[in-house]
Amino acid sequence: MGVGMNRPRGTRTAAAHACEEPDAADGPPDDPRPAPDPRPDAAPGGPHPGIDPDDLPDGLVVADESGRIVHFNAAAVRITAVPRDFALGRPLERALPLEDLKGHRWWALTDPYGGLATRTGQPERHLLLPGGREVLVSARYVRERPTGPVRRVVVSLRGTEARRRNERSHAELIATVAHELRSPLTSVKGFTATLLAKWERFTDDQKRLMLETVDADAGRITRLIAELLDISRIDSGRLELRRQPVDLSAAVERHVQALTAKGQDPDRFLVRTCQPLPVVWADPDKVDQVLGNLLENAVRHGEGTVTIEVAPAPAQSEEEGTVVTVSDEGPGIPEESMARVFTRFWRGSKRGGTGLGLYIVKGIVEAHGGTITVGRGRGGGAEFRFVLPVSAPAHLG
Repeated sequence: MGVGMNRPRGTRTAAAHACEEPDAADGPPDDPRPAPDPRPDAAPGGPHPGIDPDDLPDGLVVADESGRIVHFNAAAVRITAVPRDFALGRPLERALPLEDLKGHRWWALTDPYGGLATRTGQPERHLLLPGGREVLVSARYVRERPTGPVRRVVVSLRGTEARRRNERSHAELIATVAHELRSPLTSVKGFTATLLAKWERFTDDQKRLMLETVDADAGRITRLIAELLDISRIDSGRLELRRQPVDLSAAVERHVQALTAKGQDPDRFLVRTCQPLPVVWADPDKVDQVLGNLLENAVRHGEGTVTIEVAPAPAQSEEEGTVVTVSDEGPGIPEESMARVFTRFWRGSKRGGTGLGLYIVKGIVEAHGGTITVGRGRGGGAEFRFVLPVSAPAHLG
């Protein structure tokens, strides 16, 4: 097998070794049993097994037509800290004396049984239980016919921990962005103001140095804005991919050449390519973003030789694709930090950076339908391994 790239001058390239490498069972016959009752108040363990309210991740409270609670699942107990035995059989307003953030009693305001007959429920809102316990509450009013009397009130309860974590993450993101923007903007403002006010006092070399600094800081700002846009698209599931055939070995070659052109020792890079590689359909710009981030991290935070391996996905993989592994010989990542590597703001060292790069890398790889992992390489340093599926268009299948 041959090496699938023209190596940059001085870069060590290892010849690739040979790549190492059930009929679908008939589905079960149609189940003659009746379908489970989807009603939330179907009795657990009764004639419709499997619909146990305690299996639900959110709190579920159901009150009958008289307003008394007939179901109070385990998640509701956990979220509200109200014992099930206390809640069952009691009116909603007594078992769950909810108040809004202004101290108004929620059940009195919403009046599910005596309010407008056209109401179908209440949207989710932030409410308080006695003692200041916070819950997210939404409700649905079940009527046998439109504008008829309420037969059941179904209440959904959720804890606020996830929302709090999200709010803290957004606050941290804003603080990080403000911090990262302040320094280059101060530099840009200072140098441009100085040049405008005292242009004739500086030599050409001094002007060039100032303008080069302004250009570099403007580049920092541009990269940060691009990272923020990527995070927004990843979080909202709107990351657009312009797929086309991508030669991953050639992409690795370009990045190694770029790093050596910036002054890195060519002997520091060892590239191994196992041919033949399947044709991967991916967004070339996003793939470059992934490779650039991983290689720059290995150079900046690692030590010794940076090894890049490109090979077909193992034969036992669920889908055909290509595996890229980037490893170094540095101190590696502590075991206790492995689980946080791909989270926002994680930094492997104090050598700068926003801590957003690996979060974006993971989002890009997963948007392609691939996976990425981190571990310890053979040389003791960090090893990042990502797999991109072929993802060929349907008309080529």
